[in-house]
Amino acid sequence: MKYIKATYFYRSLFVLLMLCISYTSYAHQMSTSYLSMTIDDQGQIAGSWQVRLFDINQKLPIDLNKDGQLIWSELQLNQLAIVDFLQASLSISRDQTCPILFEGKQQIDQHFNEGYLVSQFSSSCKSSGPLTINYTAFFDIDSDHKAIVNINSEEHQYSRVISYENPTLLVDLLQSQLLATFNEYTYQGIIHIWLGTDHILFLLALLLTCGLFRKNGTWLAIAKPAQIFRDTAWIVTAFTLAHTITLTATAAGLINLESRWVELGIAISVLMAALNNVWPVVLRLGWITFAFGLLHGMGFAGVLGEVGLPSNQKLLAIFAFNLGVEIGQLAILIIVLPLLLLFSQQHWYRRWGVQCGSLAIGIMAIKWSIERF
Repeated sequence: MKYIKATYFYRSLFVLLMLCISYTSYAHQMSTSYLSMTIDDQGQIAGSWQVRLFDINQKLPIDLNKDGQLIWSELQLNQLAIVDFLQASLSISRDQTCPILFEGKQQIDQHFNEGYLVSQFSSSCKSSGPLTINYTAFFDIDSDHKAIVNINSEEHQYSRVISYENPTLLVDLLQSQLLATFNEYTYQGIIHIWLGTDHILFLLALLLTCGLFRKNGTWLAIAKPAQIFRDTAWIVTAFTLAHTITLTATAAGLINLESRWVELGIAISVLMAALNNVWPVVLRLGWITFAFGLLHGMGFAGVLGEVGLPSNQKLLAIFAFNLGVEIGQLAILIIVLPLLLLFSQQHWYRRWGVQCGSLAIGIMAIKWSIERF
């Protein structure tokens, strides 16, 4: 019987590891485009649209050498096809349709180490009503695609997100829209923590042993619930406090580290937290959680920077995004924590569960580290 159980365990572990190896996570490198517009008091619009080369390659058959990547010469040869696609995917109106004219000049930029095609355009919306932007690019091939929209008027700056669920954006340029800004950035904070697999796995790696203590090389269940909740609260508080500090400082421009090294550091933090469960070195996790949480806060701020901060509502946007991250994190804890506390009372979890879960997380972290190096 013991042989059968061991064989079943190793087979299950092998399948789990293969699934982790085959799983691809881009962390913050999601399908995203960036649409920036400046509108003056005469209704003249100067705009810039940054589109990910990978998305263009998925949508248009312009990869002439079939190598899976677009090069500058391929983009130039198919400039008209790209412009036609962009014009068909974007419309602007203000009581009436505002014609969009794309200029011939294009260039290449980068976000999160991915190439983007930058196209300039102009339009004229002389009416005085609310500005309506309808965006349909790439939703048919990727329902998770997002368009980060930044609009600058004479008096206000607006930052919004267009998604598959909400492809039309309505902006009243005469109103500050404080509540809309608060709601948008809170929502983006929630979504980011839910889609940020690296952040979730770091927190999960820390919580795998929340109901356990180490004695004579073995994980044992903690008998007192008060101690479990006290230790868990310390871990969660340390992580929250740390990433709040660096998220705010980075978003405010007080800290400026290259995103590549921040993302690599986050991947390494996930790996270290996972390995510490298998070969425990640090048993009091509060301070190490705080230290690594500083890196995760910079990662959150990187995404916030990509979304953009309205100049006249910067503090509100930072606060709302941070609040959204905390709400999303709390939702995860409400689901995961009771399960882990229940599992901690089971022999199989103490003997094999912690190790299996930690190894799976560690393999993902190694994969991320290689991709981000």
